[in-house]
Amino acid sequence: MITPIILFVYNRPLHTKLVIDALLKNELANRTSLIIYSDGPKRESHVKAVRNVRGIIHTIKGFSNIEIVERGKNFGLADSIISGIDEVLNKYDQTIVLEDDLIASPFFLQYMNDALKLYSDKEKVASIHGYSYPVQRQMPDTFFLKGADCWGWGTWKRAWKTFERNPLVLLSQLAKNNRIKQFDYDGTVNNYKMLRKQAAGKIDSWAIRWHASCFLQNMFTLYPGKSLIKNIGNDQTGTHTQATNDYDVDIANECINLVEIKVEEKQEILNIVEGYFKSIKMNYLQKLIFLLKNKFNR
Repeated sequence: MITPIILFVYNRPLHTKLVIDALLKNELANRTSLIIYSDGPKRESHVKAVRNVRGIIHTIKGFSNIEIVERGKNFGLADSIISGIDEVLNKYDQTIVLEDDLIASPFFLQYMNDALKLYSDKEKVASIHGYSYPVQRQMPDTFFLKGADCWGWGTWKRAWKTFERNPLVLLSQLAKNNRIKQFDYDGTVNNYKMLRKQAAGKIDSWAIRWHASCFLQNMFTLYPGKSLIKNIGNDQTGTHTQATNDYDVDIANECINLVEIKVEEKQEILNIVEGYFKSIKMNYLQKLIFLLKNKFNR
């Protein structure tokens, strides 16, 4: 079976067109079902852009089947994605999930389908991920990290059942099991803080809850050594993004060598990823110091 794709779109017509065009360059596209969820406008100023996006998705051709779900109201990013995945996994055993700012390599669908098949019966594998961080070290063809991720990924019905939607439950378990530092990649990211913001209603993130759910279940996500996804949404056009080039990658122009590996998080790989996160934090601090110095001098 060729895994169906869920694509979530909102109010970015140019981004949406680029995402579709990239997917169609995959050999498996014409054998793949595409299910598109178009969220309703949150405010009056978004109505035109949402209408433009819907105009684009109704002209799509090149997939084996296309199903479009137009929300009559605004669900918001988190509820739209969670409910959409729930609906699709009620019909299928597995799915691939994309958002309207994720450009796929021509080899993305082959990798995702092969990996989803390869690890389908491995209970400790939560998901398959298409994006890989732009670290400055040579990475293996594929590797595992604990938890889950959200930029071009696939999962199974069996894994999605572990998703805990209540952030208070997740916060309690992280604290009770003394796993906050590990959850924050040894303090190099602010995952726990983000989860607290979710619990306080300050943000609306499905991804941090999905990651925490899998992390607490000691489940793992498979990553490619070379990224098969490029995020073009870090340009301040997204709902929860800020402009940055810290995550820019050159997407793979060849197939990923996919063989089954042991389901474990290797310390040397974790060290590389934590080093990358640490470099981002340092870059941010350096930029902040530079801005503050300039402001003081002025």
